[in-house]
Amino acid sequence: MLGFFFPANNMTELNGKDDCKLAEGKVQKKKQKAFGADLKNYLKCMVPHIESGIKTSNSRNVMLSAEEVMQWSQSLEKLLASQSGQGVFREFLKSEFSEENIEFWLACEDYKKTKSDYLHGKAERIYEEFVQSDAIKQINIDYQMREVTAKRAKDPTPSSFDEVQKTVYILMERDSYPRFLKSKAYLNLLNQLQTNTSK
Repeated sequence: MLGFFFPANNMTELNGKDDCKLAEGKVQKKKQKAFGADLKNYLKCMVPHIESGIKTSNSRNVMLSAEEVMQWSQSLEKLLASQSGQGVFREFLKSEFSEENIEFWLACEDYKKTKSDYLHGKAERIYEEFVQSDAIKQINIDYQMREVTAKRAKDPTPSSFDEVQKTVYILMERDSYPRFLKSKAYLNLLNQLQTNTSK
Protein backbone atom coordinates (compact mmCIF):
# COMPACT_ATOMS: atom_id res chain seq x y z
CA MET A 1 0.00 0.00 0.00
CA LEU A 2 1.29 3.42 -0.94
CA GLY A 3 1.91 5.92 1.85
CA PHE A 4 4.10 8.85 2.76
CA PHE A 5 7.35 8.84 4.68
CA PHE A 6 7.68 11.37 7.47
CA PRO A 7 10.72 11.81 9.69
CA ALA A 8 9.97 10.12 13.03
CA ASN A 9 11.28 12.97 15.16
CA ASN A 10 9.87 16.23 13.83
CA MET A 11 8.46 17.77 10.68
CA THR A 12 10.97 20.20 9.23
CA GLU A 13 10.47 23.29 7.15
CA LEU A 14 11.13 23.37 3.43
CA ASN A 15 13.92 25.58 2.19
CA GLY A 16 12.13 27.43 -0.63
CA LYS A 17 9.13 26.64 -2.82
CA ASP A 18 10.77 24.44 -5.41
CA ASP A 19 13.64 23.17 -3.32
CA CYS A 20 13.26 19.65 -1.97
CA LYS A 21 16.08 20.09 0.54
CA LEU A 22 14.88 20.12 4.13
CA ALA A 23 15.97 23.15 6.09
CA GLU A 24 17.79 22.68 9.37
CA GLY A 25 17.33 24.80 12.48
CA LYS A 26 14.45 26.63 14.05
CA VAL A 27 11.17 26.80 12.18
CA GLN A 28 9.74 30.32 12.09
CA LYS A 29 6.18 30.87 13.32
CA LYS A 30 3.85 30.91 10.34
CA LYS A 31 0.24 31.53 9.56
CA GLN A 32 -1.96 28.57 8.73
CA LYS A 33 -1.80 29.21 4.97
CA ALA A 34 1.99 29.05 5.05
CA PHE A 35 1.81 25.73 6.92
CA GLY A 36 -0.51 24.32 4.28
CA ALA A 37 1.83 25.43 1.50
CA ASP A 38 4.85 23.96 3.30
CA LEU A 39 3.06 20.66 3.86
CA LYS A 40 1.95 20.57 0.22
CA ASN A 41 5.52 21.23 -0.98
CA TYR A 42 6.88 18.66 1.46
CA LEU A 43 4.47 16.06 0.11
CA LYS A 44 5.39 16.96 -3.50
CA CYS A 45 9.05 16.45 -2.66
CA MET A 46 8.41 13.12 -0.97
CA VAL A 47 6.23 11.53 -3.68
CA PRO A 48 9.13 10.75 -6.06
CA HIS A 49 11.05 9.13 -3.21
CA ILE A 50 8.07 7.05 -2.17
CA GLU A 51 7.25 5.90 -5.69
CA SER A 52 10.83 4.85 -6.35
CA GLY A 53 11.22 3.29 -2.90
CA ILE A 54 14.12 5.57 -1.97
CA LYS A 55 14.69 6.42 1.69
CA THR A 56 17.26 8.80 3.05
CA SER A 57 19.97 6.79 4.74
CA ASN A 58 20.72 9.18 7.60
CA SER A 59 17.18 9.53 9.01
CA ARG A 60 14.65 7.07 10.37
CA ASN A 61 11.45 7.21 8.35
CA VAL A 62 7.94 6.16 9.22
CA MET A 63 5.39 5.03 6.66
CA LEU A 64 2.31 7.23 6.91
CA SER A 65 -0.93 5.75 5.57
CA ALA A 66 -4.45 7.06 5.07
CA GLU A 67 -5.64 4.62 7.76
CA GLU A 68 -3.26 6.09 10.34
CA VAL A 69 -4.23 9.66 9.47
CA MET A 70 -7.93 8.72 9.71
CA GLN A 71 -7.28 7.27 13.18
CA TRP A 72 -6.05 10.68 14.31
CA SER A 73 -9.66 11.88 14.04
CA GLN A 74 -10.85 9.30 16.59
CA SER A 75 -9.23 11.01 19.58
CA LEU A 76 -6.45 13.36 20.60
CA GLU A 77 -4.90 10.39 22.39
CA LYS A 78 -4.56 8.49 19.09
CA LEU A 79 -3.13 11.56 17.38
CA LEU A 80 -0.49 12.03 20.10
CA ALA A 81 0.36 8.31 20.13
CA SER A 82 1.66 8.73 16.57
CA GLN A 83 5.09 10.33 16.02
CA SER A 84 3.90 11.66 12.66
CA GLY A 85 0.67 12.84 14.26
CA GLN A 86 2.62 14.76 16.89
CA GLY A 87 4.68 16.42 14.15
CA VAL A 88 1.71 17.46 12.01
CA PHE A 89 -0.27 18.65 15.06
CA ARG A 90 2.74 20.62 16.32
CA GLU A 91 3.04 22.40 12.96
CA PHE A 92 -0.68 23.22 13.11
CA LEU A 93 -0.30 24.64 16.62
CA LYS A 94 2.66 26.72 15.43
CA SER A 95 0.40 28.21 12.77
CA GLU A 96 -1.94 29.23 15.61
CA PHE A 97 0.92 30.44 17.83
CA SER A 98 0.05 27.91 20.54
CA GLU A 99 2.77 25.28 20.18
CA GLU A 100 3.68 25.69 23.85
CA ASN A 101 0.80 23.34 24.72
CA ILE A 102 2.10 20.34 22.75
CA GLU A 103 5.69 21.13 23.75
CA PHE A 104 4.71 21.20 27.43
CA TRP A 105 2.70 17.99 27.10
CA LEU A 106 5.65 16.22 25.43
CA ALA A 107 8.07 17.58 28.05
CA CYS A 108 5.82 16.09 30.76
CA GLU A 109 5.75 12.73 28.97
CA ASP A 110 9.55 12.77 28.88
CA TYR A 111 9.69 13.88 32.53
CA LYS A 112 7.68 10.83 33.65
CA LYS A 113 10.41 8.57 32.25
CA THR A 114 13.20 10.43 34.06
CA LYS A 115 15.32 8.66 36.67
CA SER A 116 14.89 10.04 40.19
CA ASP A 117 18.42 11.51 40.26
CA TYR A 118 17.52 13.84 37.39
CA LEU A 119 13.97 14.80 38.39
CA HIS A 120 14.94 18.03 40.14
CA GLY A 121 16.82 19.47 37.17
CA LYS A 122 14.13 18.54 34.65
CA ALA A 123 11.33 19.79 36.91
CA GLU A 124 13.11 23.13 37.24
CA ARG A 125 13.56 23.44 33.46
CA ILE A 126 9.91 22.60 32.76
CA TYR A 127 8.74 25.07 35.40
CA GLU A 128 10.96 27.87 34.08
CA GLU A 129 10.13 27.27 30.42
CA PHE A 130 6.37 26.72 30.66
CA VAL A 131 4.85 27.43 34.08
CA GLN A 132 6.33 30.46 35.83
CA SER A 133 4.51 33.74 35.24
CA ASP A 134 7.22 35.16 32.95
CA ALA A 135 8.01 31.90 31.12
CA ILE A 136 9.03 32.18 27.47
CA LYS A 137 6.49 29.51 26.46
CA GLN A 138 3.97 30.12 29.21
CA ILE A 139 1.01 27.74 29.16
CA ASN A 140 -2.50 29.04 29.81
CA ILE A 141 -3.38 27.95 33.36
CA ASP A 142 -4.96 29.81 36.26
CA TYR A 143 -3.10 31.34 39.20
CA GLN A 144 -4.00 28.56 41.64
CA MET A 145 -2.77 25.81 39.29
CA ARG A 146 0.44 27.79 38.70
CA GLU A 147 1.07 28.05 42.46
CA VAL A 148 0.37 24.36 43.12
CA THR A 149 2.66 23.37 40.24
CA ALA A 150 5.42 25.67 41.54
CA LYS A 151 5.33 23.90 44.92
CA ARG A 152 5.39 20.46 43.33
CA ALA A 153 8.30 21.41 41.07
CA LYS A 154 10.40 22.41 44.12
CA ASP A 155 10.06 18.93 45.63
CA PRO A 156 9.63 16.84 42.47
CA THR A 157 8.19 13.36 42.10
CA PRO A 158 7.41 11.53 38.83
CA SER A 159 3.81 12.79 39.09
CA SER A 160 4.61 16.45 39.88
CA PHE A 161 3.20 17.71 36.57
CA ASP A 162 0.35 15.21 36.12
CA GLU A 163 -2.45 17.59 37.11
CA VAL A 164 -1.25 20.52 35.00
CA GLN A 165 -0.47 18.20 32.08
CA LYS A 166 -4.05 16.90 32.21
CA THR A 167 -5.34 20.49 32.22
CA VAL A 168 -3.31 21.34 29.11
CA TYR A 169 -4.41 18.09 27.43
CA ILE A 170 -8.08 18.96 28.04
CA LEU A 171 -7.46 22.46 26.67
CA MET A 172 -5.97 21.01 23.47
CA GLU A 173 -8.72 18.38 23.25
CA ARG A 174 -11.54 20.93 23.51
CA ASP A 175 -9.94 23.81 21.64
CA SER A 176 -7.09 23.12 19.20
CA TYR A 177 -7.84 19.49 18.30
CA PRO A 178 -11.33 20.10 16.78
CA ARG A 179 -9.90 23.00 14.73
CA PHE A 180 -7.02 20.77 13.60
CA LEU A 181 -9.48 18.15 12.29
CA LYS A 182 -11.27 20.85 10.25
CA SER A 183 -8.06 22.48 9.03
CA LYS A 184 -7.05 22.46 5.37
CA ALA A 185 -3.68 21.00 6.37
CA TYR A 186 -5.23 17.87 7.93
CA LEU A 187 -7.97 17.44 5.32
CA ASN A 188 -5.55 17.93 2.41
CA LEU A 189 -3.09 15.42 3.89
CA LEU A 190 -5.86 12.85 4.37
CA ASN A 191 -7.24 13.47 0.87
CA GLN A 192 -3.78 13.15 -0.71
CA LEU A 193 -3.12 9.84 1.06
CA GLN A 194 -6.56 8.47 0.15
CA THR A 195 -6.07 9.49 -3.49
CA ASN A 196 -2.70 7.72 -3.65
CA THR A 197 -4.13 4.62 -1.95
CA SER A 198 -6.90 4.32 -4.54
CA LYS A 199 -4.47 4.51 -7.52
